[in-house]
Amino acid sequence: MSQALLLTGAPGTGKTTIIREAIAASRANAGGFYTQEMRQGGIRLGFEIITLDGHRAIMAHTDFRGHQRVGKYVADVAALERVALPAVREAIRACDVVVVDEIGKMELLSPAFMDILLEALGSGKRLLGTIMLQPHPLADRIKRHQGVQVLVITRANRQQALEQVTEWLLV
Repeated sequence: MSQALLLTGAPGTGKTTIIREAIAASRANAGGFYTQEMRQGGIRLGFEIITLDGHRAIMAHTDFRGHQRVGKYVADVAALERVALPAVREAIRACDVVVVDEIGKMELLSPAFMDILLEALGSGKRLLGTIMLQPHPLADRIKRHQGVQVLVITRANRQQALEQVTEWLLV
């Protein structure tokens, strides 16, 4: 069994949904965070960080001003560091499973995020997360990290992947 299971795939394939459903089904003692799209009228405006214990922050938005731009969004790295990092740190300390959804371009703008991610991978705790599909030097480093298994999610294998992730959490 791998120590870390990272889901990857195209946007909209259900990676975050798989993580949320697998945690609920397995009743895993999990902590950390996930990201959620913010939409209005069918248009994606940004992304919100939501910790498993209910804290929230807007991580990126089309209306934000700043220099840390990823596509049409401006990232608020301070919000990521203020909300997601303490949740991951607490999960390393007190939970069996550390959830990091997502390891993407916006999150990798933060050196502190990369530090806590490497700490989680070295902690001996299981890590469940999502990681960007496209090549990126830091994301590729995580994908090659010892003990990391990468599972590619498609619409066709979504149900099978949910079962696999749930089983991984139950072992």
